[in-house]
Amino acid sequence: MSYTSHEHAHRFAAWAASSAASTSKLSRFKVEIGKTILEEAGFGADYLTTALPKADEMDSRHAAWRASIIAASLKHGCNFTHGVAAKLINVYLKAAFMMAFHKENLGIEGLHPPIDRTLLKALAEHDEDAVRRRQWRSLEKSGWSKFDSERYQGTIDLVRAERRGRPLWTVEEYWRGHQ
Repeated sequence: MSYTSHEHAHRFAAWAASSAASTSKLSRFKVEIGKTILEEAGFGADYLTTALPKADEMDSRHAAWRASIIAASLKHGCNFTHGVAAKLINVYLKAAFMMAFHKENLGIEGLHPPIDRTLLKALAEHDEDAVRRRQWRSLEKSGWSKFDSERYQGTIDLVRAERRGRPLWTVEEYWRGHQ
């Protein structure tokens, strides 16, 4: 196998995603395990040659991806929640697709942002809607790594409401984890 740009992007994205998703005290795992779980769930270098789902198809596809990640995690002695599975997927897709600026891939607008305490806290501080600010605080206190499917989807729906038609990933303007 030759080392292609897709393999390079896959390795980087798997490293970034595994590093981010394994920060929860509930879910510590090595990058090698995260990469294997991603690959077993269908996220390999070949996946990077396909088109992302359209924005209006992302939520249902994302739920299926999370289920695949959770199932693969069990084979490796991990027991991922939907929150941890989502973090692994979201950072992987962002690193693999967003940073390459694949403008021809219209599914970028539907990519879910990686949800973590830093983002939830910032949203609680910056959201102009008082009702949503309380919801962000509640989500922050509950902990992203404990999210079940319903709570995760509710969080994404809240992001969608806050963004008012803008791409979901743009909510990361509030994320300060890079500092």
